[in-house]
Amino acid sequence: MAASPPNPLSDAQVGLLRETIVALVRRDGADLSARQLGVFLTCYLREGGHTVRGLAAELNVSKPAITRALDRLGELDLARRKVDPLDRRSVLVQRTTKGSAFLRDLRGIMLEASGNGKRSGRKAAA
Repeated sequence: MAASPPNPLSDAQVGLLRETIVALVRRDGADLSARQLGVFLTCYLREGGHTVRGLAAELNVSKPAITRALDRLGELDLARRKVDPLDRRSVLVQRTTKGSAFLRDLRGIMLEASGNGKRSGRKAAA
């Protein structure tokens, strides 16, 4: 099978993804898996009351996989679960102060990786 010709836009996007992941791996603190990062970003970038069932449907993964990701995000205080007061059978995912700070740091890392930010050489706190 012949290789497809280079696509500068998608190559640039993949490069930005690589630079972002490398910066996240190099920083102090715990690493998130791709699934954990996907759950985290969905909770922080999409409005609404997120539930395990809703996240599983949106990300097209099993509910146990979402539960494991949320367990890890909870350990890191990047998200927490709370019983839905309107439906006590349901659990809502809530954002945290530390999670908001992580998202802000992630945006800064991506800005630097895109070449639009100043190189600071500092390691962001986890």
